[in-house]
Amino acid sequence: MSNERPFQELSENLEGSLCRPQRSKWKKRPSCSGGLDTENTPNELIQQWSPPHKKILTCAKGKENEENAFVLARRPRKRRESSGLCLDSLPDELLLGILSRLSLQDLLRTSRVCKRWHCLAFDESLWHSVDLVGKSQLDAELGQVLSAGALRLRCPHTCIGQSSFKSAQKLRVQHLDLSNCTVETSVLEDILSRCKHLQNLSLEGLVLSDSIIHSLAQNTEIVRLNLCGCSGFSPESLAEMLKSCTRIEEINVSWCDFNNLHVQAIANNIPSSISQLNISGYRQNLTMEDVKAVVKRCPNLTNLDLSDSVLVTTDSFPVLQQLSSVRHLALSRCYQIHPAALIDFEKFLNLQTLEVFGLIQDSYLPILCKGLPHIQINTQPFSTMARPTSASRKDRTLWGMHCRLVYKH
Repeated sequence: MSNERPFQELSENLEGSLCRPQRSKWKKRPSCSGGLDTENTPNELIQQWSPPHKKILTCAKGKENEENAFVLARRPRKRRESSGLCLDSLPDELLLGILSRLSLQDLLRTSRVCKRWHCLAFDESLWHSVDLVGKSQLDAELGQVLSAGALRLRCPHTCIGQSSFKSAQKLRVQHLDLSNCTVETSVLEDILSRCKHLQNLSLEGLVLSDSIIHSLAQNTEIVRLNLCGCSGFSPESLAEMLKSCTRIEEINVSWCDFNNLHVQAIANNIPSSISQLNISGYRQNLTMEDVKAVVKRCPNLTNLDLSDSVLVTTDSFPVLQQLSSVRHLALSRCYQIHPAALIDFEKFLNLQTLEVFGLIQDSYLPILCKGLPHIQINTQPFSTMARPTSASRKDRTLWGMHCRLVYKH
């Protein structure tokens, strides 16, 4: 070992080490009472009198080690100074920023740490958008998610039990997709009666009630409404809802359990703000008078679907031509329209797509496309109007919006 370490300790133990009796070849030693001049003290004497800090181990065996002895020593451990920081000492704002980076499953695990973290984990700023697709059963969880302040919720094709709301609070949800869920009408009434700020709603394939339609009428800010395949409500409640929701731009009321009174309620009360309307699937319940009423009330229609209405004939062409803004028109399986009459759509200068599935044979389609070069024909067999997610999309958007918290099964 070098002489550096004994010299470092010398400043601390110099006086004591010099006064400690040592065995040496000298019979007489200077007295320590008078002190020693450190500048004149030989280094060998200092090393001899100073006690070693560590026990020196040398290897004495072997000829190689006799010439080159080596020393083993352990370095002193440095004390770890505590920074004094822990997650619990952070303010709520920083913790919320950390929690906002967690997945849905991790956020739920975090809520079990302590009471404070439980409150933070269910802060409404973390639950603004939730995607529960793949969760086959929802009971109290649905009420908890909605009560946490979710603005966007996507849970189609789910079996919904009792939501178990703890209070009569109103919900903040604005975009809600409950398409094709298995849910009792009473549970749906409880959920929608708490909603006052809905902007986009899909209840496709559900059994509704007049109470539910009355609740929808309270959401005057609604923009997109998908009621495709719904049933269980009267024409009167439907008319009331259409009169109240004057901001609707897209509505899908196709293939509902409607009679001619329901169709008339739509045609005579639909707001002028509508730009996209799907009223297909009513066969003999949609008449030419209803078509005229719709065109008169909604002059700004850009997308209109009248498919599967056998009472719509070529007489509707002059009426539909009044829609100067129409871009997309669907007349599929309107069997009273003769295929040869489709060439009249060359007069629709702004028309971009025309769906006439079931009216023309595949062999005639190239001829029609050649006669209508500015129109794309039979490109979209399924309507996407007011639906939250297009059937052709593989992403998990909700009317074009993504959800931050996603359930992964």
